[in-house]
Amino acid sequence: MPKNQDPPKHLLSFMSKMESAGLHPFVIDTFAYYYKKIVSGETGLISDRDIRPIASNEVQDSTRLEEYGEAGRNAVKNAVMIKLNGGLGTSMGLTRAKSLLEVKNGKTFLEIILKQTEKRHVKLALMNSFSTHDDTLDTLSKIQPSGRPLLFLQNKFPKVLQENLAPANWPKNPELEWNPPGHGDIYAAIYTSGVLKSLLDKGITYAFISNSDNLGASLDESLLGYFSENRFPFMMEVAPRTPSDVKGGHVARHPDGRLTLRESAQCPKNELSAFRDIKRYRFFNTNNIWINLEALDRLLEKQGIISLPLIRNPKTLDPRDEKSPKVYQIETAMGAAISLFKGAALIQVPLSRFLPVKNSNELLSIRSDRFIFSKENNLVLNPKVRSKIIQIDLDPKYYGKMDLFDERFRHGIPSLMDCESLTIRGDVGFERNVTIKGRVVITNDLKSPAVVKEGTVLDKDVIFN
Repeated sequence: MPKNQDPPKHLLSFMSKMESAGLHPFVIDTFAYYYKKIVSGETGLISDRDIRPIASNEVQDSTRLEEYGEAGRNAVKNAVMIKLNGGLGTSMGLTRAKSLLEVKNGKTFLEIILKQTEKRHVKLALMNSFSTHDDTLDTLSKIQPSGRPLLFLQNKFPKVLQENLAPANWPKNPELEWNPPGHGDIYAAIYTSGVLKSLLDKGITYAFISNSDNLGASLDESLLGYFSENRFPFMMEVAPRTPSDVKGGHVARHPDGRLTLRESAQCPKNELSAFRDIKRYRFFNTNNIWINLEALDRLLEKQGIISLPLIRNPKTLDPRDEKSPKVYQIETAMGAAISLFKGAALIQVPLSRFLPVKNSNELLSIRSDRFIFSKENNLVLNPKVRSKIIQIDLDPKYYGKMDLFDERFRHGIPSLMDCESLTIRGDVGFERNVTIKGRVVITNDLKSPAVVKEGTVLDKDVIFN
């Protein structure tokens, strides 16, 4: 930072900008806390020397919690399921709330979530972003669910110019001057919106929080019972890391014994190989979080803000313009709150509770006959599948955006019940009742689209040329 720079002056400019945008004083104080860290030179990086890996015997196995089922059923009336509903799914070419994407049997994420909570008789709350709120409101007014969910808005932080740590200014699109503060903002958002007080006033003590695009993350009664009976303030669902999970955040411990979460953006570049070592850091955060709302309320009263570890995310001001000014986005991770609660716990869950849809590869698997709905409307793996794990790699040029994906599968999704891996290179469409078995690579070297004909059974590689 230049010696003649005046940090208080910039901070006052940021605070004035946030006040003009109508942001809550709590949010402004939270931003000021992180901004001062950036000014002082903090990067938010967590080095290997500051943490130690988690051993298997430190993590409880969720498959051994049958005894807590009754306690969970009794606690449902005091629980809420909160879904993070702020994503637009722009990477998949979507322009509306991602939760409004049809994902299975003609139903959207939102419709499936509403049905899950209805079956469980549990309250639902949605944290929307400024980008998804109107879409969600409009859809709910059309669906008219029997139990209308509580809605609250994620906050926003001003972007910070890397050059001089001043507020970013972009007159041709002022919205780009702001960034979502990451899902760690949920604690501030639930507090400043009044939803935390409303829930506590109604006797709601336990919150289960997860992403709206993770249909495996339903409220599980045994997990709720285990959480409530042990009076944990905070519990994170984790799963063993696989080679495909090397980029996700992993859990570890500080020397003082506190649990912590390290995201890839918080890892020094020269330690990335250790970060990706799945034998060393064995568990990743599924972003399925359980929190005692009374404990959260006490923490907020004591600290005044939620002081999560900083994520200083370097970006360009306009994500689509590499020549636009370089900025820092101040962000935090929801799971990082595990370090703030004494007595926080980890629980190992099966991968069936981690079924995110981040891209077209994952969507194809979910839409196929590999997955079915249980009586509780939970998405579960079809018991008839040949392999519990499938590797799908669709050519992003022809399947990466939803309109392209839907066009190539407009006659239906192939059966993947007996498929272990599917790779498609080039433009390939599918007619009805196609079955893919084993490990198959489909390549189209032609300049025109190729079509897999109706009723075809593929059990070996195919090249169109």
